[in-house]
Parts: sequence; structure tokens; C-alpha cells
Amino acid sequence: MNILDLFTDSLLDAGIDTLKLIPFLFITYLVMEALERRTEGKSQDLIRKENVGRLGPIFGAIVGIVPQCGFSAAAASLYSGGLISLGTLLAVFLSTSDEMLPLFISSQVPIPQMARILAAKAVIASLTGLVIDFVLHQIRLHRHKKGEPQKHIHDLCEQEHCGCEEEEGSILKSALVHTLHITLFVFLITLVLTLLVEGFGEEAIRDLLSSHPAAGVFLSGAVGLIPNCASSIMITQLYLDGLIAAGQMMAGLLVGAGVGLLVLFRTNSHHLRENLKITVLVYVLGVLWGLLLTALHVQF
Repeated sequence: MNILDLFTDSLLDAGIDTLKLIPFLFITYLVMEALERRTEGKSQDLIRKENVGRLGPIFGAIVGIVPQCGFSAAAASLYSGGLISLGTLLAVFLSTSDEMLPLFISSQVPIPQMARILAAKAVIASLTGLVIDFVLHQIRLHRHKKGEPQKHIHDLCEQEHCGCEEEEGSILKSALVHTLHITLFVFLITLVLTLLVEGFGEEAIRDLLSSHPAAGVFLSGAVGLIPNCASSIMITQLYLDGLIAAGQMMAGLLVGAGVGLLVLFRTNSHHLRENLKITVLVYVLGVLWGLLLTALHVQF
């Protein structure tokens, strides 16, 4: 493949992947703007009530298993606006599988096997999110007492310069500005990553994963970090071909949060260290669960 064909194919793939996100991003920002306008700044308190907050990771894990990476992008925006907890964000990220389910269906994987894998991802994501929220509960209380500033929708609006407070009827305009900013950012990054993956060669990545079974879990997790639907397709296909075990597959698909991490770095850009910690945490959690499933010889 020559350079022109490589760039054309990468441009097309990046464009398609990004276009899929637009409806999810727009609806997310529309809801966020409406919440802010209707509750006059009290949306955080409303959503953080005990009866809702505790169940956040469970709902996040269930939503995340839907085969569409737009939910992880939406969750990243909600977290940056202070509307969901870290546990809920991680639950969505860990349960997101991008193209896994469509590939399973097209490959005629038995329904019981698909159900077990989806259930395992949802349970792992829920448990992880609940534990993270529980562990961090006392830390968050301590920070509140010290008067540390908390995330708020206003912070996200100010960063994006969307003009949320300039005029009374600007909810649609603000949501559209947010969506356009994030879409452009995701498209550019996805294009660069797609060029790198295509240039290096998917076959080379496949060989790397399948020829090192001992380190396969760590390598699969590293591939899963690539914010592109191609990573989930690659890992799923390797599993279907019998080249990697269930633990390796699960590690890569748990880490593979689609473009969620990209959106997090864009919308939460004032907290770079936090974003890096979350990225490392997603990788570590995915690898740990993959190692556990490998040690237990789990088969789906």
C-alpha cells in the first residue's frame, strides 16, 4: 500500500469512527446544559444523592456493554462536568467493548457464550467501580472538608467557551459548540493513531500478541489502550481464531475504552495528572483481571 492509499484509508476510517460519536456527544451535552439551566447549579447535589450515587457503577457497566464507544465518550464528559463518580466512569470504560459484540454475531458465536462474556465484563466493571467509589469515599469527604474545588458543569463550559450564560436560549448552541470541539479533537487524534496502526501493520501487532503467551495479558492490555475500534476488532478476532486465551482477550477488551480516554483528556484538560492516573488505573485494572482469569483457567 502506497502512502496516498494509506492516508486515504486512514482518513476514511477516522471519519467513520468519529461520525458515530456525534449523536451521543450532542445528546450528552444537551442533557448537561439542560440540567445546569433547570437546576440553577444544583445538578451535582441532585445526582450525587446516596440512592443514586451507590448504583452509578452498576448503571455505568450495563450501559457500557452496548456495542457503541459513544457511551464511553459521554461518560468522560459527564465525569469532567462533575456529574458522575470515578467509579461510574471506570465501570463504563471497563465494560465498553466497541466492536466485540457485532464481530461475535457476524462470526456466529453461540448466544450462551456471548452472554457469558458480556455478563463477565458487566460484573467485573460493576464490582470494580463500586470498590473504587467505596475506597475513595473517605478521601473525597476529607477533601470536601478542606474546601478543595469540585468539578462542575460551569468549569467545562468556561473551558470550551461555549457561551452557556450569554443568552437565555443558548442550550442548543452550547451543546453544539461542545460537540464540535470534541468531535474535531477526536477526529485528529484518531487519524494520527490510525495512520500509526496501519503503518506499523496490524499483522505485526497480531504476531506480537499471539507469539508471547506469557506476556500476552500485558500486551493485550497495551493494545486495548489504543483509542480506536480497530483494537477491539483485533483482540476479538485473535480470540475467535484461538490465538489468545480468554484472560488475554478480557484484559484487552476491559482496557479498550474506545475514544473515552481521548474525550477525557480533552474535556478534563485542566487536570492532566488526574487523566494520566485514570489511564494507568484502567490499564492496571484490566491487566489484573486478565491475570486473575488466566490463573483460574476461565473459559467462556
